[in-house]
Amino acid sequence: MFDYYDIAHILNDIIMESKKIRSALVSVYYKDNLEKIVEILDSFGVKIYSTGGTLEFIKKTVADANSVESLTDYPSILGGRVKTLHPKIFGGILARRDNEKDRKDLQEYEIPEIDLVIVDLYPFAETLASGACHEEIVEKIDIGGISLIRAAAKNCNDILVVSSRTQYSSLIEVLQKKSGASDLSDRVLFACEAFAVTAEYDRQISNYFSSLLNKDTFSLNVSPSNTLRYGENPHQNGVFYGNLNDVFTQLNGKEISYNNLLDIEAALALIGDFEEPTYAVIKHNNACGCASDENPLEAWKKALAGDPVSAFGGIIATNCPVDRQCAEETGKLFFEIILAPEYSDEALKILKLKKNRIILKTKPNRRQQKQFRSILNGVLVQDTDLKTESTADLKVVTKKTPSEKEIVDLLFANKRVKHSKSNAIVLAKDRQLIASGTGQTSRVDALKQAIVKAQHYGFSLTGAVMASDAFFPFPDCVEIAANEGITSVIQPGGSIKDDESIDFCDSAGLSMTVTGYRHFKH
Repeated sequence: MFDYYDIAHILNDIIMESKKIRSALVSVYYKDNLEKIVEILDSFGVKIYSTGGTLEFIKKTVADANSVESLTDYPSILGGRVKTLHPKIFGGILARRDNEKDRKDLQEYEIPEIDLVIVDLYPFAETLASGACHEEIVEKIDIGGISLIRAAAKNCNDILVVSSRTQYSSLIEVLQKKSGASDLSDRVLFACEAFAVTAEYDRQISNYFSSLLNKDTFSLNVSPSNTLRYGENPHQNGVFYGNLNDVFTQLNGKEISYNNLLDIEAALALIGDFEEPTYAVIKHNNACGCASDENPLEAWKKALAGDPVSAFGGIIATNCPVDRQCAEETGKLFFEIILAPEYSDEALKILKLKKNRIILKTKPNRRQQKQFRSILNGVLVQDTDLKTESTADLKVVTKKTPSEKEIVDLLFANKRVKHSKSNAIVLAKDRQLIASGTGQTSRVDALKQAIVKAQHYGFSLTGAVMASDAFFPFPDCVEIAANEGITSVIQPGGSIKDDESIDFCDSAGLSMTVTGYRHFKH
């Protein structure tokens, strides 16, 4: 949302011409908090024109209003489809006050000037999301409203337009601060937001009709925007478009940065794949620690043990409530952010001892169905990888079948490797991430990296399992794994040389399952 008074850097060349509001057109679907606005308008002697339900609403307040029909001498027709589409309405909005010809037309055709337009749009997106039938969805395509908004925004030199109930507080501030008048700076900024509203509305409608034809389209119009301190590096500018309040509530700490948001996205994606109590530590979009345990405190201790050095300065994510004990233990580590669905009062008191520590209370994780990124001179779009394998997806391809304990660890490791930068290998045991190799150009290098890290922190790989984000093109990885004491492997399968890896597992006494799902991540 715009800050309607911090605008000098945007409008420093615009003359702040103040215009008294003498007449207004008010016709809205959502009437929340409208009463205060019409009362303010009435107190400044503004003549109000209105339609249908809005007119009835206004007449129940202390304000008075005139029907649009009394101005146009034409009734609402076609079941309300045509109410305001009339020259006496649009003429009063589009007339240029400093144009002599326009003024003569207004006088000749007895068209009153309209200085303020408060109009919102039918709830198209909400109707679509409700599962309504096609006919109901089409009826929520606004025609008159969007035309009025565009007309008023186009003529922002003279007209103030309010296109959403989210702007009501800003409008009230303008009216009260400027005694029922508006400056050109106000009108331009409201117009800018109006065009953003209509653009997003048209995008939603276009996407709906494209979906009926199975036609691929890409358009995006996201608001509000939040300017960040900088982007990935200090010399890069950064902005987040979207509403973070839909994802979490910030309970403490400093401003969230660009890199923080990348890690938060990675943390929520990973932790969202677990149902059992789980803790994860994220660093540069990869989990350096992750563990599941029925006791959340044990889950945290096991997660931290995976790589206590890399955990320093990372972010902590969990899918279970944080109590006093967990807060005390996590608080021993320096970390930037913690994400959890709930915190006890005692836990919050402990965690807030660090004033810059960002504490986020997460909301139900509804991941977007599509992902996109700018590339070259266009945009890449794909379905989000929402596949989380279960026992039903496992196909044993070796003579030896993994034990129940190994299956639990295989599924755990597979969730972790899914969220690792490719090429990736994950080693796990007892639902604990022992080590991982991520972002390597060779799968063998990824495995060797994981083994070195596991050994560095004193983990025994005997009885551990190995997960790979993609198939093994050669048997070298399973050979190395077997030599380290790893007993079971999970991978997507699909290599023309799968049999070589399977045959080695059979000869070495390892079990192997394939899932049929690759999880590349770049």
